[in-house]
Amino acid sequence: MSNEKRPIWSDPIRYRVIYGDTDRAGVVYYANYLRLFEMGRTEWMRARLGTPYRELEGMGVLFPVVEAHVRYKAPAGYDDLLEISTGLSEWSPVTLTFCYEIKRDGKILVTGSTKHAAANTTGRLTRIPKELSDALSRLTMD
Repeated sequence: MSNEKRPIWSDPIRYRVIYGDTDRAGVVYYANYLRLFEMGRTEWMRARLGTPYRELEGMGVLFPVVEAHVRYKAPAGYDDLLEISTGLSEWSPVTLTFCYEIKRDGKILVTGSTKHAAANTTGRLTRIPKELSDALSRLTMD
């Protein structure tokens, strides 16, 4: 079963930009947005599935990023309070695709998506565990 409809969003998380996030120009270094996506995705799993990512690792399944897209609309800077919204936009028996919006004061600064393939601990593709697949199915029925 696959969900290709509207994303299933979780409540946004907030993050305040620190000096270490910025580059010489004083704005968030472009690659750091992928780290913010990861923060959002980790909290999405916890909030929407009730499963911390560490538990999935304990089941012997990892979700490496196999594709990433980022669109930069406006920069964030030191001490900005950002709101990171994460949604599950699509899933299949072996992949999860998340979408993201990063805002400051309601203005969208960055959008993006990441696609993840289920892999076992040796790096081979595998199916999403039944427990997770069942939880995803319940979410898409709501």
